[in-house]
Amino acid sequence: MPDRADLKRHADLVDRTATRLGIDLEDAALSGRLAFDDIAEMVMRCTNCSNPEDCAHWLNRDEARADAPPVYCCNANLLADLKEVSA
Repeated sequence: MPDRADLKRHADLVDRTATRLGIDLEDAALSGRLAFDDIAEMVMRCTNCSNPEDCAHWLNRDEARADAPPVYCCNANLLADLKEVSA
C-alpha cells in the first residue's frame, strides 16, 4: 500500500492531468458523471504507474491544454471518456 506522501503525489498528478485535459474532476463527481470512489480508484491506478516522473515533466511543460494524456497513463481511457463528455 502506498504511503500518505505517495498518495498525495499521485492525487496531484491525477488532478493536474485532468485539468490539463480540461476536465474538472470535482464537477464531474458532483454532477454524477463520475463517482467519488472512481477518483480514489484513479489515484490508486496512478500509484502503479512506472512513469510518474515523466508525467510530472509533461505537466510542468508550459501548455494550457492537451488533447490526450500521455500514452502510458493508467487512467487514459477514463480521462478520454470524461473529456468527451466535457466537450
